[in-house]
This record gives sequence, C-alpha cells and structure tokens, in this order.
Amino acid sequence: MNHEQNSVRPRSTRHRSIVSGSMLRGSIKGRLITIVVLSQTLLAAGLLFAGIFYTRQRLLSTLDAGMQARAMSVAALVRYAEDASGNVYFDETLMPSSLDPAHPDLFAVWTERTGLLARSANWPGSLEIPPTGRDHWNFKWAHTHYRGVRVFQVPVLDREEGKSFRPQSLTIVYAAPMIQLDQQVKQAGISIALSSLLLLGATVLLALWGIRRGLLPLQELAAQAGLVSTHNWELHVPDDAQQIKELRPLTQSMTTMLARLQHSFDQQREFLGNAAHELKTPVAVLKSTLQSLLQRPRASEEYRTGLEHSLEDLERLEQLLQWMLRLARAEQWAHGALRRDLQVIDVIATCEEAVERTRHLADSRKATVHLSKNGPVLFRADPEDLQLVWINLLENAVRYGPEGGSVEVAVIQENAGPARIIFADHGAGIAAADLPHVFERFYRGDPSRTRITGGFGLGLAIAKALVEAYGGTITADSAAGKGTRMTVELPINRNN
Repeated sequence: MNHEQNSVRPRSTRHRSIVSGSMLRGSIKGRLITIVVLSQTLLAAGLLFAGIFYTRQRLLSTLDAGMQARAMSVAALVRYAEDASGNVYFDETLMPSSLDPAHPDLFAVWTERTGLLARSANWPGSLEIPPTGRDHWNFKWAHTHYRGVRVFQVPVLDREEGKSFRPQSLTIVYAAPMIQLDQQVKQAGISIALSSLLLLGATVLLALWGIRRGLLPLQELAAQAGLVSTHNWELHVPDDAQQIKELRPLTQSMTTMLARLQHSFDQQREFLGNAAHELKTPVAVLKSTLQSLLQRPRASEEYRTGLEHSLEDLERLEQLLQWMLRLARAEQWAHGALRRDLQVIDVIATCEEAVERTRHLADSRKATVHLSKNGPVLFRADPEDLQLVWINLLENAVRYGPEGGSVEVAVIQENAGPARIIFADHGAGIAAADLPHVFERFYRGDPSRTRITGGFGLGLAIAKALVEAYGGTITADSAAGKGTRMTVELPINRNN
C-alpha cells in the first residue's frame, strides 16, 4: 500500500510541473519577460566581455610602454671601454630595482659583434625567445605570467667626447610579471559585473512594470469579451484598447465576428421558430382530421375521404421536410462541410431542362417563357443543383407574374468573364420593404398568396445557398408595377 502511494506522488508532481511549464510557454507575459531577461543578460555579458577586453588591452599597452622605457634604461647602462678597442661592458651597479620584488624583472642584452653581453641573475635558461617579427609576447615562468618586449637597433648611448669608436647596436629583451595587470583586470571585471547586474535588475524591473502596463488594455478587453453572451452581443471596447494601434485590428475583428455570430444566432432562432410554425399547421390539420374520424362510427367512404385528406397533409409535411434538408445541405456545402466531385456541364442545358420541367405550371397560367443565349457556357457543377435554382426562380416568376404574361430568361457570357443568368417577369413587383428579405428562410412578403400557391418561403433561400456554394452571387431588383429581375452570376474561368 505504501509502495503504491509513493509511486503515485511523483506522477502528480510531474503532472503539475508539466502543466506549469505549458502555462508558462502559453503565456505572452512569460514569453516577453523571458525575452527581456535573456536579451538583457546577453547585453550585460557583452558589456562585461567588452569592458574586460578593453581594460586588458589598455593595461597591456601601458605595460608595454613601461617595459619599453625600462629597456631603454637598461641600454643606458651599456658603456664603451676607455681604450679605442670599441668594446662595451654593462654596468650593473646602476640597474633599477623591479616593481615587484617578489617577482623580479628579467632582461638580457646582446650586441651585434660579441653576442650576449649581460642578463639578469634570474634569467631562465630554458626561456625560448620567439623569432623575429614578434616584439611582444606572453610566457609563463615559475608559475607566474610574464610579458616580454624586444627592442632592436638600440645604439650605445654612453660614449666619451673626442674619442672615435666603432659604432655598434644593441638588442634588448625585457620581461615583467603580469600579476598586477591580472589583478587590475580582475578588479575591473568585478566592478563591471556588479554594475551590469545592477543595471540588469533595474532593467528587468522596469520591463516587468512596462509589460504589465502594456498588457493591461488586453486584460480589460478580455474581461469585456467575457461579458458577451447570447443576451448581450455588444462588445464594450475600453478606451485604452482603442488607442493602441496593435489592438485595433483585434477589436475590429472581434466586433465584426460578434455581429456575424449575432446574425447567425438570430437567424437560427428565427429558423427554428418558423420551422416549428410551418410544421405545426399540417400536423394540427392531420390530427384534427384523424380525431374527427374517431369521434363516431362512419361509412367507409367517409373514412376514405378523411384518409385521403390526411395523406395530402402528410405529403405537404414531407415536402416541407425535404426542402428543409435540402437547404441545410446546401448551406453546409457552402461553408465547406461537404465536398463533391463535379463534372463540367453546360449551364444552358440546365436552363433548358428547368424550362421544360416548369412547362406545366406556365401552361396553367397561360404564360410563355423565352430563353435567349449566345453560346455554350461551361461550368463545373452538379446539374441537379443548378436546375433546382432555375426552377425556383422560374416558378416564382410564373406564379407572381400576370396571367398570360411572359418570362424572359437570358444566359450571357462575354470575354470569358462571369456568366450571368437573368430571370425577368412583368408582374406587380416586390415592395421596397420586402426586397432586402426575399432570400431569408420562411420569409413571405404576401403570406396569404404563398400559402394558396403552396410555397413555404424556402425556395429563394435554397437558391441563394446553392449559388453561393459555387462561389456565385444572386441579386433581386424590383419596382412596383414593373416586375422583378433576378440575376445570378457564376464565376466562369479557364479552369472550368
């Protein structure tokens, strides 16, 4: 039992650490703070490196200049002999003391004729002098770092007046310990590091304050967005968020999105109400008919008549459900939820088929349908979809046009542009107040007339959904007493 408890605890601990790590990775504030800390740390490290490098170079330059001067002071101790032989000797009695008594300086003097003239008592025998071309170098001797300098062509400075000597030049090597230089570099590095850490801390604190202040409008905007609900679609954008340039696209997108969501929500709610209302009527009539048949015994003919009326109501109910399903599928396809493999068809052929399928309705109203075209129009689509659009538009034009009138259908395509299919009637037209709503679901500008003709108010909604599913547009133009004009545009291109 104890073993099981011990095996569970590390898992929960790891889970909390994973969750905390994922929350940190998903936090804008955490990312900004991390970026600021890393950038400032890199800056501090760069300043530290640059400061140490510059300080060391300046100290080395000063040390080289000092050793150059001490090398010349060593050259001043080389003297000519009193005779005219031209020999020289080194006077060690005037040799200056080293700056660091614990680690004495090193020197050696060579002449061009006799070679090694003198060297310090502590000159290491194993010291290797680099070849000509390097006048300054570093080496380590007796666990101490030294800096060496070599000076060429130094003349003998001490000579007596009136005597002729054979001139000769000196080569001097002088080396000094770098202990004080290393200590000075270390102290400078510590000072720069402490200053960098102080600046880093101040910068991080300032960045934290700035990030918190900068994200405050976003937090206020998120709080206001959390207040949006199905009862309140209005987004109150804080003044600070409106003034920030980077948040303006976000607030505009959120406002546009909420307006669309509100429209869709209202549309769906209206659709449910209209659908329930449309379904309620045939169901109520069917129920009433069946109840009347069961109230008392009736003759077989009365039962037959009642059942026939019930079947008619059921057929109307079935037709309504089919239209609703067709509309739902069309809208799903328009939003990319359904995909189909389509073939290239002739749009004119679908118009001709739609005219034939509405011929009976046109004959019953003694109306004529004229189809004009200027050549084949190829388009990738399902012919049944386009025929359903044309039939809906033709039935509306025939039903609401004058009896004995005419309906003109024109298929136009010019210069490989979009194809336009126009349906025009000469009826009473659509009222200006109803025109913006003709493509809405279950909308009826004249409910009594549409119920007589058997419509549900879904035909134009289905037509619009199908046309938009193919990337096209449908528009309505109407004037009182002058008829209605429906225009469909389909995007015809070379790929079709």
